[in-house]
Amino acid sequence: MDRTEGTAPAEAPAETPAGDKAGDVPEDTPEDAPAPGSADGKRLRRRLRRTALAVVLVVLVPLLSVLTALRVNYAGDPADGTHTRGRDALWLGHAWVDGRKKDADVTALARRLRGTGIRDLYVHSGPLEHDGTLPTSAHPRARWFLDAVHEQLPGVRVQAFLGDVLASENSEGMLLNDPDTRAAVVRSARQVLDTGYGGVHLDLEPMPSGDRDFLTLLDALRRETRSRDARLSVAAHQIDPLPHLHTVFGLFTEHPKWWSQEFFGQVARRVDLIAVMTYDTAQPLESTYGGYVAQQTSLALEVTPPATDLLMGLPFYWESNFDHWGHAETAPAAIRGVRLGLSRTDADRGNFGVALYIDFTATEADWRAYREDWLQ
Repeated sequence: MDRTEGTAPAEAPAETPAGDKAGDVPEDTPEDAPAPGSADGKRLRRRLRRTALAVVLVVLVPLLSVLTALRVNYAGDPADGTHTRGRDALWLGHAWVDGRKKDADVTALARRLRGTGIRDLYVHSGPLEHDGTLPTSAHPRARWFLDAVHEQLPGVRVQAFLGDVLASENSEGMLLNDPDTRAAVVRSARQVLDTGYGGVHLDLEPMPSGDRDFLTLLDALRRETRSRDARLSVAAHQIDPLPHLHTVFGLFTEHPKWWSQEFFGQVARRVDLIAVMTYDTAQPLESTYGGYVAQQTSLALEVTPPATDLLMGLPFYWESNFDHWGHAETAPAAIRGVRLGLSRTDADRGNFGVALYIDFTATEADWRAYREDWLQ
């Protein structure tokens, strides 16, 4: 919406009462207040200016320090060999399973993905209902898509991307503390596996750090997927870039942006793949965004078990708002950040990759960055 729409016109300045002169002290001024032109008045203005400057410095100096640290974190050269391990993933929109996509679209997708490192496709097949159930009407063409991918991209797994809004921020959302709801989510997972999906990719937001009900749900889902020789993966929040940052933000919002590193590790130990949503970071520059991604990569590597595939999300979309500055959050900056974090923390790790978000907004420039910077 145009931000100027509906804006009331500015009011005309009030006329100066007859007999008043600019700079005169209003009649209702307290008797002990210094006159504006007096020495005391000048001292008061100086104190106010110094106080305002101090407040600005208190806010800006830590912010500038953080941005400088992130830019430094973006410096240097990635280690040789920090490229695809053939374990990358791509998020796909709902059109692939609701009837909008046709055979020619799958052929074009297969042409795009052959020779890349993409092994998993997370195709949006929900959303889940708030009670955890999944109507079959949500993915009427799933069987067709699965067969087409298996025919044209043998070896690529298709996982059902299922998500919902949690009631922590929306009273109409899912209540994970309800055992019946968690049981229904497990039944929904069983349903998509029966359809032929090779796994379940879960995205429940906003997920508070330390949520025990989420861990209980993942334990139940892991038992189900393992019994089917299927994969369980999750879309994960970012990790606290500063200690306990999620706790601080939790005082002001019901949607804390980050997880503690400890909770991230607890989630990672319960799944086969964990994909970090390394975007919507509010970083203002490519260098600070890339440095942030490098930091997130290192933090995630430190607590993700070697047997779990760790995937770092790449922004294959463009927006310009407070959370996501399109000129800063670019695929090249993200890939360089991923490679730097991998180089510094565990350059030889095998179970590692990137996850591309999302197919229907990706540009040729995004795909070119993936091919040239990551597939070498």
